[in-house]
Amino acid sequence: MKTWLASLLLVTALITGSAPRTPADWRTAEPGWQYEFPRDHHAHRDFRTEWWYFTGTLFNAEGRRFGYELTFFRQGIRAPEQRDPTLSRFVVDDLKFAHFTVTDVAGQRFRFEQKTSRGAFGESGFDDGERVAWIENWNLVMNPDGSFDLGADSSELAVRFHLQPQSVPVIHGEGGISAKASGNGHASHYYSIPRLETAGNLRVGAKTFPVRGVSWFDHEWATNQLAQEQIGWNWLSVQWDDGTALMIYQMRFSNGTSDPASSGTFVRADGSTVHLPSSAFKMTPVRQWKSKSTGANYPVEWRIEIPEQQMQFIVRTVLDDQELALNPLTYWEGAIDAIGSRGGRPVSGRGYLELTGYAGPLRELTKQ
Repeated sequence: MKTWLASLLLVTALITGSAPRTPADWRTAEPGWQYEFPRDHHAHRDFRTEWWYFTGTLFNAEGRRFGYELTFFRQGIRAPEQRDPTLSRFVVDDLKFAHFTVTDVAGQRFRFEQKTSRGAFGESGFDDGERVAWIENWNLVMNPDGSFDLGADSSELAVRFHLQPQSVPVIHGEGGISAKASGNGHASHYYSIPRLETAGNLRVGAKTFPVRGVSWFDHEWATNQLAQEQIGWNWLSVQWDDGTALMIYQMRFSNGTSDPASSGTFVRADGSTVHLPSSAFKMTPVRQWKSKSTGANYPVEWRIEIPEQQMQFIVRTVLDDQELALNPLTYWEGAIDAIGSRGGRPVSGRGYLELTGYAGPLRELTKQ
């Protein structure tokens, strides 16, 4: 689950001057998808929306901690049957954009950047040789050995990382789809690589830090996910110190309740998984933070209970202000710590939390 849907649809309409094609013009996520790798690391252009999402926790040699996010998005503009390679280069098939953030924990500073491009002259795109996605000097490269190179550069921030998967891809949901709303048709194809050994350089301002740590990779593609009555979601991922990992999300209705279609995945240390339906976990907000720039109240601290895994823990943000005040969408996404117990033994971990719909309901942006 990522914040691509509302912003992609609205930005597409603004740039192209019209609304995107209807879901009937695109392939939808249906049960039975057979995942294949490395094929599915690449773009799926028969689906309208897609993203490649990396977050991580990194440290320099002195133990200074950083968090980062770099996400590449693809939003289809022309449905498959609408495409004609003989048309002008200014008539593009999809919109490309990306989000880039760095959390400097010691400096208590959060910075974010955004790029948007039509890619008419090749300055952005998907699947060109080893490049999976790129926008100007922000890029994702997949190497022949299955590792990734990730890079982004701006006046304030820069990262250059090499990421080596430490686990196989984990498929979320059931039957090859991850449900996002009750009823048929609201789903995606969704997998993660929960643990990638990460090394490289991170620049904040004028200072560059050699860093090492662990990243999380999400890849998701779909056409029609959210229901009209949903206003946002709460999503988190955690890499635990015992080698396990966790992803859960909670789709929210306007009355504050969660959609029963919400779910998650517990990943054992050996890479095997347990599907978690919404009835298998409970998310209770503990503390809120109010944004000075937008006035939105975000639940930045949570108590999570997963009875069947004998697991309970508290999620705390490393920095309250990790809000991305982007145009046209504002949301909160940032680095977290998690501490609790599983099976009566203490566990701790680090990860990322995403909170959407608190600065305004997403459904207001997705009307077509």
